Amino acid sequence: MDLLGSILGSMEKPPSASEKERKIAKAFKEKKEMAERKSHKEREKYKLEVTSKVEKFMADQKATRLKLPPASKNNRSLAHEIAEAGGLIAHSFGTEEIDRYLMFFKKENPPSEEEFRALRNGEEYDPSKEKMASSSSSATVSIEPSSKAKDRHASTPSYGETPHYQEKYKHLLGGLDCTEKTAVKMEPNKAFGYVPSSNKKDLRSIEQTLNDMKSRKRPKMDTIETDDALEHTSTKRTKDSSEEL
Repeated sequence: MDLLGSILGSMEKPPSASEKERKIAKAFKEKKEMAERKSHKEREKYKLEVTSKVEKFMADQKATRLKLPPASKNNRSLAHEIAEAGGLIAHSFGTEEIDRYLMFFKKENPPSEEEFRALRNGEEYDPSKEKMASSSSSATVSIEPSSKAKDRHASTPSYGETPHYQEKYKHLLGGLDCTEKTAVKMEPNKAFGYVPSSNKKDLRSIEQTLNDMKSRKRPKMDTIETDDALEHTSTKRTKDSSEEL
């Protein structure tokens, strides 16, 4: 027997559950399975109900909103999936775990800001009020520009008058007619960057140019030859000394 087998053999076995504990565990398992089956049945039932309502809602061309009864969070998530599959807009309203419900909207008739705000606040939305408010706001908007335009026209200086900023900063500018007097006229420097053509020409002949190039290269070649000769001499001396030894 190996070491591991001897250790396992010397260990005590785990205590076995009593008959009472086994019955409790079995009852708990059966209760859990029953609750899961019940939840599954309720979910399928809710799915069928919502699906049938959505089909009727989409078939009715006059209907633009569909309000579902309050439901749990899991059922609402299922309703959201059904709405997404049907191409509808879904929003939840109400208080969680009290009266939270779901409302479907057709994409061609989405909720307005006023309607959405009213539903969020738990109020009944009245489209006639929104029309009255929009008509009154449009009327005020149509009246206001005319009065504002008159005031703006009266305050705007006519052509040829002195701008307001010149009157405001007259003490800094030195007068109202100081702009042309104090302006500095800039004239371009035509000679800037000019190089005479005589400076650009090389007056040497071709032979002279080649000779100059050779004369610049010759010192470099002489230096290289001198270094090679010294290296050869030192190598020869080292070889002769080694042969003598």
